[in-house]
Amino acid sequence: MKAIGRRYDLYLMLLIPIVWYVVFQYGPMYGLQIAFKNFNPAKGILDSKWVGFEHFQRFFESYYFWRLLWNTVSINLFSLLFAFPIPIFLALLVNEIRNKAFSKMVQNITYIPHFISVVAMVGMLLLFLSPRGGPLNTLIQAFGGQPVRFLDLPGWFKTIFISSNIWQNMGWQSIIYIAALSGVNPQLYEAAKMDGASRLRRIWHVSLPGILPVIVILLILDVGHFMNVGFEKILLMQNNLNMESSDVISTFVYTTGILKGEFSYTAAIGMFNSVVNLMLLVLVNRFARKKAETSLW
Repeated sequence: MKAIGRRYDLYLMLLIPIVWYVVFQYGPMYGLQIAFKNFNPAKGILDSKWVGFEHFQRFFESYYFWRLLWNTVSINLFSLLFAFPIPIFLALLVNEIRNKAFSKMVQNITYIPHFISVVAMVGMLLLFLSPRGGPLNTLIQAFGGQPVRFLDLPGWFKTIFISSNIWQNMGWQSIIYIAALSGVNPQLYEAAKMDGASRLRRIWHVSLPGILPVIVILLILDVGHFMNVGFEKILLMQNNLNMESSDVISTFVYTTGILKGEFSYTAAIGMFNSVVNLMLLVLVNRFARKKAETSLW
């Protein structure tokens, strides 16, 4: 209490985010009970009829359950496999550039796309991939091919979504790795160089181990929202023709819960989604603590 009294100003500043979390993060958890009820807005949460796990059972037995689950899991899994390592490679590349002016230019060019809004990004995809005058289809036709309706084909949806995410976010996500690399002791590089290590060897044995704790922490955080997909972008890219590949849990919750008013049903789906995320976070954190000796807790 004496320590708090001496630095009361810092604790008063801490009070603001605590109140924000309590009001906007923990407070709404009271409404999770509608997942176990037939929620009627006229009756309110407490007076709505209790139905137990009926909504969960309905979702698990629905014909679209496996489609939604596969689309959600596959998009996140492929993003984790392909999108997660690229910022690390970019950071290592920038760190190896000796010309500082060129290094800054590469950083600026790669992280500027992060500031493009989701709506503008999808608009760019519509223009670039348009079968009528789009640059890519123009190139295909120049080589004698037929125009392809990329955004209407289910087989192309995930590729376009993940690759555009990589282009938009790799520069921004690499910043934290570049910052971590700046903290690696330069004497380690000099010692490796004197031992005859090539540049690739120095990257493998000095740079990567130096940022490994940061990589592990960010990987755990990514896995912690594994089941959450970019809702806005998918919704904007979605149409009736690519629904087979683009319909994920978050978009289904929006269209069914918000637009159709099935609040209890979609609350149950959202709870299932969150429980899976929590389980994955705990398991990956435990694995990282045992294997890499780095974890969130």
